[in-house]
Amino acid sequence: MALMDAIELLKHDHRMVEQLFRDYEAAATAEQRRGVVEITVRELSKHAALEELMVYPLAKKVLPDEAREIDEHLAEHLSVKKTLAELDRLSAGDERADELMAELQREIEEHVQEEEGEMMPKLRDALDQQALDELGEEIDRAKKTAPTRPHPHAPDEPPALTLAGPVAAVYDRLRDRLQGRPRT
Repeated sequence: MALMDAIELLKHDHRMVEQLFRDYEAAATAEQRRGVVEITVRELSKHAALEELMVYPLAKKVLPDEAREIDEHLAEHLSVKKTLAELDRLSAGDERADELMAELQREIEEHVQEEEGEMMPKLRDALDQQALDELGEEIDRAKKTAPTRPHPHAPDEPPALTLAGPVAAVYDRLRDRLQGRPRT
């Protein structure tokens, strides 16, 4: 099976999260909705951490005129991580979950539209296919060890992120296991 290049992989993640929002709406019970929230928290936390560690620094190098736009993406990530942290603290049946999931969906839709409509086409033009393929492989491998919970107070750019990310990931995965969280 051919691996996806970096942009295809990131877009695939976006489609998966969009499906998770639909799954949340379709869930029949509070426990099912909570399960979807936990998977959403996990997948968006991994995706954000890997973009911050691997994609945005590269984009700043190859798209120096887009540094301000990339900084805006980082600011959007912070807002998303704060919403994810609030969702992560809720228990099944908490009445705030619907409101927070709707807020998260709005944040994600706007972010995805900007990334896919502006940054990703520029990144595809700036990099050759081999570089995109190699980055896709690196992102795919890194998903197995990325943080699974939001860390809004952690650094969001290397080199500090490079040091903080693995520590957060080990802690997150231990918490996930102890709490019986779904693995994805």
